[in-house]
Amino acid sequence: MSNNHYDVIIIGAGFAGVTVAREVCQQGFRSLILEGRDRIGGRTWVAHRLGHDLELGGAWVHWFQPHVWSEISRYGLKVTASPKPEKAYWITDGKQYEGTLDEWYEKMEEGMKQLLKDARKHFPYPYDPLREFKGLKKIDHMSVGEKLKELELHKETFDLVYSLWALHFNSTLEEAGLTQAYRLAALVGHNWKLIQETASVYKLSDGTKALIKSILNDAKGANLRLSTIVSKVERTSTGYKVGTIEGNEFTSTSVVAALPLNALNNIEFKPKLSVKKRLAASEKQASMGFKFWARVRGITTPFILLAPADQKINYAQVEELNDEGGLIVGFGCDSTKLNMENQAEVTKELRKFIPDIEVLDCTGHDWIADPFSLGTWAMLKKKQLTEYLLELQKEEAGLFIAGSDYANGWAGFIDGAIESGITTGKNVAKYLQKNQNTNR
Repeated sequence: MSNNHYDVIIIGAGFAGVTVAREVCQQGFRSLILEGRDRIGGRTWVAHRLGHDLELGGAWVHWFQPHVWSEISRYGLKVTASPKPEKAYWITDGKQYEGTLDEWYEKMEEGMKQLLKDARKHFPYPYDPLREFKGLKKIDHMSVGEKLKELELHKETFDLVYSLWALHFNSTLEEAGLTQAYRLAALVGHNWKLIQETASVYKLSDGTKALIKSILNDAKGANLRLSTIVSKVERTSTGYKVGTIEGNEFTSTSVVAALPLNALNNIEFKPKLSVKKRLAASEKQASMGFKFWARVRGITTPFILLAPADQKINYAQVEELNDEGGLIVGFGCDSTKLNMENQAEVTKELRKFIPDIEVLDCTGHDWIADPFSLGTWAMLKKKQLTEYLLELQKEEAGLFIAGSDYANGWAGFIDGAIESGITTGKNVAKYLQKNQNTNR
């Protein structure tokens, strides 16, 4: 067999891809990881900017997320917490308010309870999301935005609840699946405040790069090629032929496309992926926003701020305080609305809440325009859970799809990527073992 032939070729070196590599390598199979970027990590990326190592993509983890927490324990990594906010700023009904974090939560309590009251009925087993399929099918046509309007909440409550869910979806809520909100509620034991905690408080002390490097180091024998963009995957009589834009070809018995849903159609598959897989990738998931960082002066207290989804900045929080001022991380629901590296623009938006704040420098990465992601974290639109999830998880003659977007549990989080990588890795190993036995 040629040196260019592998048991499995994995397209993508994000958390899902490297986890698949570890799982199959530990079963004795030969793997090749082809990554289009010049780094590993996918939609996580630690870059040195503004004088700090910044998480430009996914960052936060939590012990409620079993797969990532198991890996953190396995590799002896430590976590640290973002500063606890002492102030909260928010906009409702066009007016700006400020108060304590508890006051901010209290104003949303009743609205969140009403919105999520049926979550337990539809997701009694959070890691078996399609278990109550008939019931889910009846509600999966509804968006979070539509459900909120149906509840006829007080205007202030409506605005706050809408704005916070816009943060979680990184988009407006007209297409944001209600079932996706229910899934998140189920994963935190139906305590809606813990959704916010899992998504914005605890982070790896040495960054996400420490974890993904640890997983990759355990993929003994895996061959990694960076800056290698896959253009086509073709099934052959003996497995698969994978071609790159540079004209190189590699062969394998199986293939794992560890790619975000929005980027799945970037590759030419022969034969084509199933109709439902292609439709899901064409529809794309909900996220359409951005994450930015700003080094600022004129702050002395940790805070959070929340604004409606139509504002350029939807949410921000203090990540570090120092003698000069500190670091702020924030999000917006539309990547086309704000230039994340324009100090004047970012300053103008933050001064809607804090008039004396001065932005010294700011940065970010446009994940929507990034050809390898075409989106931020994955949040499903309405109808997509019941229509596509099972099909996206399904193997096609030795071709597998893996990634956070296809997880049963924490879809859109690092935990979901690792869950999908572990599951897919086991399925690939079974497929290869069966193939070996058939060919004896």
